[in-house]
Amino acid sequence: MGKVATVFKVYAEDVSKSDSIRAEIVKGLKPESIQVEEIGFGIKVIKVMFVHEDQEGSTRFEEALRKVGGVKDVEVDDETLL
Repeated sequence: MGKVATVFKVYAEDVSKSDSIRAEIVKGLKPESIQVEEIGFGIKVIKVMFVHEDQEGSTRFEEALRKVGGVKDVEVDDETLL
């Protein structure tokens, strides 16, 4: 099996806490990459990418992101084989 890159969009309950949520994700989950992206009207989304084995699936990352304090919603933005 190959490697898969999965990108999640993480929405914060309070936009002003995006930086602290980002820091908690980096510390606890150690993603491949993470960035805060402004999508308009002051709304920000945190894009988080994990690289994992194809057979592992991405559900565990989504569940872990949902458990981070201050996270309102998580959705898969992109998933591709590497």
